[in-house]
Amino acid sequence: MGGADISRFLVAAALGLAGAGAAQAETLRAKYSVKLIGLSLGTAGLTANLNAGQYKVEANARLSGIASMVSNSRGVAVSTGGLTSSKPAPSTYATTSSNSTVTRTVRMALNAGTVRGVDISPPLEDSPDRVPVTDGHKRGIIDPLSALVMPVAGSDPLVGPAACARTIPVYDGYTRFDVSLSYSGTKQVSTQGYSGPVVVCSARYQPISGHRPNRKVTEFMTNNRDMEVWLAPLESSRVMMPYRISVATMVGTTVIEAQEFSVTTTRAAR
Repeated sequence: MGGADISRFLVAAALGLAGAGAAQAETLRAKYSVKLIGLSLGTAGLTANLNAGQYKVEANARLSGIASMVSNSRGVAVSTGGLTSSKPAPSTYATTSSNSTVTRTVRMALNAGTVRGVDISPPLEDSPDRVPVTDGHKRGIIDPLSALVMPVAGSDPLVGPAACARTIPVYDGYTRFDVSLSYSGTKQVSTQGYSGPVVVCSARYQPISGHRPNRKVTEFMTNNRDMEVWLAPLESSRVMMPYRISVATMVGTTVIEAQEFSVTTTRAAR
């Protein structure tokens, strides 16, 4: 898992509405600080619209302060799809990221968890040691942005073990990996727009394909046991979404934490 993969998982490196007659729609607007070993790296923003069995998620991130002196990086992403009682069913995913040397765009079309097409411009350089991505690895997957939308099916409490009981199969257009969550407990948090409980999930990373297995960062992330996701509820939609993400890296722990987490509930569109 390279630096770009970690960033996608962070910002980027997994719903149940009350059926077709759902009366509520929800919009989440969140702003996050991004820090490495306590030092500010930049900011990220997230907007999620959940309405009548459909969703649209938009995200952006940019480096600032000291980090911008090293790399003028920024990125935007958007994902759309349908909502089921157990997971998102993405239909489109697009992201554009840039730094001081290159701007790259990834576009992906999906249907029922199967990738129908991918366009990467400019294309990635081919590496002979990269594990090939097979057609089978492109089935039953979720894009990195849709992976942030986590439903809790049935009558289980939103803020409880069921929120973490999932393995998220992620494909970002060129790498395929799993993120497995397990329940660690709950915490009380308070920020602009939200004050209340969050679920703390431990996270593990498992590379599947598209990665380079001989790289030290791949081995580090595979063995990494210092990763957590804190999930806050969107109650009407029975959805959990990230409030805080922390990931130990080879240069220190990166933390993305909400400075604003505002949820607006309205009448759903018919």
